[in-house]
Amino acid sequence: MRWRVLGYIVLGVAAAALLAFLYFRTPDTDPAAMRAKYGAPPSRFVDLGGGLTVHVRDTGPRDAPVLMLIHGSNASLHTWQPWADRLDRRYRVIRMDLPGHGLTGPSPTGEYRATAFADVVERLRVKFGVDHIVLVGNSMGGGVAWHYALAHPDHLRALVLVDSVGQPDPGGATAPLAFRIARTPVLRNIAGAITPRSLIAESLPGAFGDPRYADAAMVDRYWELLRYPGNRQATLDRFALPPDSGTPQQFASLKLPVLILWGERDRLIPLSSAKWLQTHIPGSVLITYPGVGHVPMEEHADQSARDLDRFVQGLAR
Repeated sequence: MRWRVLGYIVLGVAAAALLAFLYFRTPDTDPAAMRAKYGAPPSRFVDLGGGLTVHVRDTGPRDAPVLMLIHGSNASLHTWQPWADRLDRRYRVIRMDLPGHGLTGPSPTGEYRATAFADVVERLRVKFGVDHIVLVGNSMGGGVAWHYALAHPDHLRALVLVDSVGQPDPGGATAPLAFRIARTPVLRNIAGAITPRSLIAESLPGAFGDPRYADAAMVDRYWELLRYPGNRQATLDRFALPPDSGTPQQFASLKLPVLILWGERDRLIPLSSAKWLQTHIPGSVLITYPGVGHVPMEEHADQSARDLDRFVQGLAR
């Protein structure tokens, strides 16, 4: 009798857990609705072969110098909109959603290493028939950018790293709640199905020196695109990979103009990483922004865009 009662209790707990899961489960967003909301012109969907179709925006004069912009972890090409608004009259500005992000959706190969992302950048460059680019990367996208520079230096005019990964074990960083959950084995499995908006609303403001930049529309965009079909699992797969860092020898081998832009209040990758990169990349130039967080192209758009423009114009001279 006792075992029967215990069995009923176990079944009751299991049923309650199942009901709780079904109640709190956050479904994927509808792809057509997301494309309508976040993929309107000038967005394009470019087939790179092998089952990969990439969400791209390509604006500005066709014969102008080319800026190719690579977003950070769990972001999308929209993070570069402030720069595109300020720069695409002078430059051809190409930006994309990397696999596992935004409207591109998951990688058909399931590969999310920075070197694989750099290969996507190269495939897009070839697809567009662009010979030389200024490659810009923020955060994780900075890692993609310097990996690309190591593999394809002949196609780069210059490299721009914006609050970029690279320094091994920088220390002093505070990962947002969403990142900490994604890196915790049991919790990250739950997060694959239960992803409340509050998780983004509590984490995203930490990317800014002034948290008010993370307004309701931005929180909605991050939350909805994270739930684009396949993106949550891609995020979990990506966070299971080792941290992306370089060696002093790799950075010393970069023989091209390099600009480093950094928010001094970056809580995700500390300012000390900017100084480490400048020390190890020969001839690199570092510009920092007081009071600014992890995404200066959004939070300090006017000045950071001017600094980029001055740097690129100086290449010609």
